[in-house]
Amino acid sequence: MTDATDAALLERAAAGSEHAFRALYRAYATPVYRIAFALLRDAGDAEDVTQETFTTAWGKLRGLRLESGSALPWLATICRNHAANRARKRRREREHALADDTVPAVLSVEQTVVDAELAARIADEVGRLTELDREIFVLCVSEGYAYQAAADALGVSHAAVRNRLSRIRSRLRTVVKETT
Repeated sequence: MTDATDAALLERAAAGSEHAFRALYRAYATPVYRIAFALLRDAGDAEDVTQETFTTAWGKLRGLRLESGSALPWLATICRNHAANRARKRRREREHALADDTVPAVLSVEQTVVDAELAARIADEVGRLTELDREIFVLCVSEGYAYQAAADALGVSHAAVRNRLSRIRSRLRTVVKETT
């Protein structure tokens, strides 16, 4: 790293200096990659998460204030969020692949109708949510985002995402209980 401090580099990068951001990248790409690899145990996924980390960091430079002299804790947090999202995605893909192998050959007509009615009621209830609540539902439930990652994507607090998602789930549980 150059003689410049992380705070000065971040400030210059926030002002649009690609040179300053490249200096941060060169200084922290390897530690971020190591964190991602330790969490995911896959070189390709770790490389992708490293890239996603710095892409997210570039977009969040404005107004950033470092708590310590190093940018690494901030980058590590972004990295952990992306790694958690990627791990959840891989887990869903594995579960989906397993579910495809275990689907019974014949489904009862009655169960198919009940499942379709339940899905329609849930979709209807989701449609009644506010726009922000629908976005939270899609990010956290459908796409598997962590609360903080969803909060970052939507520009709201972690607590807002957690509380709203709790209310959404309670509301949907009521719909499911009414159907069964």
